[in-house]
Amino acid sequence: MRHEKAGQLLELARMLAATAEGLTLDEMAERLGVGRRTAERMRDAIRDVFPQLEEVDDPPSKRFRIPAGLDGLFQAPDAGELAALSAAAELFAQQGATARAAALKSLERKVLSATRAAARRRLAPDLEALLQAETIAVQAGPRPFEDEAVLSTVREALLSMRTLRFRYEGGSAPGRVREVTPYGLLFGRSNYLVADEGAGPRNWRLDRIADVEALDRPAARPEGFSLQDYADESFGIFHDDTEDVVLHVRPAGREDALRWRFHANQTVEPRDDGSVIVRFRASGMLELAWHLFTWGDKIEVVAPETLRETLAGQIEIARRTHTTGPVVADD
Repeated sequence: MRHEKAGQLLELARMLAATAEGLTLDEMAERLGVGRRTAERMRDAIRDVFPQLEEVDDPPSKRFRIPAGLDGLFQAPDAGELAALSAAAELFAQQGATARAAALKSLERKVLSATRAAARRRLAPDLEALLQAETIAVQAGPRPFEDEAVLSTVREALLSMRTLRFRYEGGSAPGRVREVTPYGLLFGRSNYLVADEGAGPRNWRLDRIADVEALDRPAARPEGFSLQDYADESFGIFHDDTEDVVLHVRPAGREDALRWRFHANQTVEPRDDGSVIVRFRASGMLELAWHLFTWGDKIEVVAPETLRETLAGQIEIARRTHTTGPVVADD
């Protein structure tokens, strides 16, 4: 138990050293999963060990931080953390996300170079064993476009809140030069810039953006805009009319459905007959229809009608394609 408490104190010290603004007592309690009185005692214990703990007035509360960070003695990674970092870099590389893979590899080198030699020697056998024992199953799908020059310019515009100009080889007017207010980046099966050309946010595929530059003209996202909320509006990437979705999962798919995340804001209702009702509100009915193919006859669409029609239409397209005989004759 004493070891667990010491570990929790060290974790709190790392949190306080990792934040520029500091943490309130309530935030400490929430992150550690403890009560406020326990958080107060832990803060006092941290102050005894780290006298550089700083108190910042932020009415009506106070914030606490360790502004100079922690000595490397307290920051040595373990083999599991390094293996997870290496695996994440490898996953990005396999997906074609070369810029983010390189960033994680660079971070890995920095962490190792900041780790004391004795700790590195102690970690090496376990790390090597984990790397040999774990691998990533490659899944079929598109390789996201990730050009480091494009990403760098987009991020520069996001950080400095400037207008972006680029030539867009997509949409209804391929090759047209666009000037947009950048809102953020969406990474997934394909990568997108979320930006506003004057009619509200829309998605621009990064692989269709060329000659990009950040202009010396201010551009800021509207007050209250949340990129996460925007992403959560859609089942996938495509945004269209938002619908109330109701799915009936038959008993054969119950266990899978209870462990599945269809949407960030879903509700799941197990029923007495062994089936499950899943509800959420989202756009992107075409992508949802594509996904529902993978469930076979385990899921029935209750609502909306547009989703039922989309799914039926995709089924008909597949039926016509595969019942007319091969298009290319065998040699």
